[in-house]
Amino acid sequence: MTELPAFTPILLGSDMNVYGMARSFHELTGKPVAIYAREQLAPTRFSKIVDVHLIEHFDADPFFIDAMRKLVDQYAAVPGPKLLIACGDTYAELVSKHKDELSKTFICPYVDYDLLRQLNNKENFYIVCDQYHLPYPDTMIVTQAMYDSKVPVTAPFAFPLALKPANSVEWLNIHFEGRKKAFTIHSQVELNTIIGKMYDNGYTSDLILQDFIPGDDSNDRVVNAYVDQYHHVKMMCLGHPLLQDPTPYAIGNYVAILPEFDQALYDQLKTFLEAIQFTGFANFDLKYDRRDKTFKLFEINIRQGRSSFYVTLNGYNLAAWPVQDYIAGTLADQPTVFANEDAAKRQLWLGVGKSVFKKYAAENPAKDEALALLAKGQSGTTVFYKHDMSPKRWLLLRYMWHNYAVRYKQYFAENSAKA
Repeated sequence: MTELPAFTPILLGSDMNVYGMARSFHELTGKPVAIYAREQLAPTRFSKIVDVHLIEHFDADPFFIDAMRKLVDQYAAVPGPKLLIACGDTYAELVSKHKDELSKTFICPYVDYDLLRQLNNKENFYIVCDQYHLPYPDTMIVTQAMYDSKVPVTAPFAFPLALKPANSVEWLNIHFEGRKKAFTIHSQVELNTIIGKMYDNGYTSDLILQDFIPGDDSNDRVVNAYVDQYHHVKMMCLGHPLLQDPTPYAIGNYVAILPEFDQALYDQLKTFLEAIQFTGFANFDLKYDRRDKTFKLFEINIRQGRSSFYVTLNGYNLAAWPVQDYIAGTLADQPTVFANEDAAKRQLWLGVGKSVFKKYAAENPAKDEALALLAKGQSGTTVFYKHDMSPKRWLLLRYMWHNYAVRYKQYFAENSAKA
């Protein structure tokens, strides 16, 4: 990229997602990045590339928009464009909700709120999938009214089943013993029990009950895309997750991703994103169904994901796309980049230590390919960044890696998907 005009990136969040974006901006500009969040989490601690500002209750209105109005005044005197990037579902929804007001000061590369509500809610997303002929698992909707009626919910497909909240943002605020991001259900008794726990502990939105697609974590796929302000897809990067976090509250978080190339899948999702007039980052979760040889969509996230640094790692810097789009103005005439076609350049992304990956990832040809990349030194992580290391940070990151090993010993046998 040629020399960039002066601009200020502003990130919302404090987890692995926001650190990945901060590192991407740092690799692009060499400058630290301002972060605003409700709380600080381990990935951003003792970091030299982020300047963290904590704001109480920042992840909910009216506190969010009140704080953002103060930031409008604070950044009024800062020269150049201000690029606002939300890292997380809650912050992305809040930016989209207040996009009209915030766009007077900040560049907000997000869809309008009406489209976000269609896509962020899994139930609504599947309606959109039907309209555009995108495959997803056989699905039944469970409502709170159905639970309140005391009539047991009977699924139209066989066990095991997948059960998850339709409203992922509301689910973030629901807590009880045994809570998970998603449940694999093996019996009618278990189904009745889990539905009861979800609604009895304050969840009010619908539930998604689905046919469980057989196979371990290595059947999953993730696609990250960037769509420019003119609704043209400019970058798509396919990842092949080989291992997930087994911790109940983190199930579904990928911790090992092998880059892949699939033009047919790229074309299918590109057509969809442009048809719905999308803009900004999109993150798709899918799973390959060997029964009918199709990729089934689980969800679309209106932001880059916590493991999306695999895109930057493989040479497609996440921060570069909105910067080229809105700051440099050089993206409009560029063709779509379909990532990872050259297998020789691929890098394995890891969110756990190599020993954990080697021990717990399922044995298959994709793991063999990943091990070959490790042997050649073609791998990397989000948090171990040579330009952001100190004794305190190194010790913290090693402690994080150790905790992952403990969590796999405790939870892997119970929560890994091997049906």
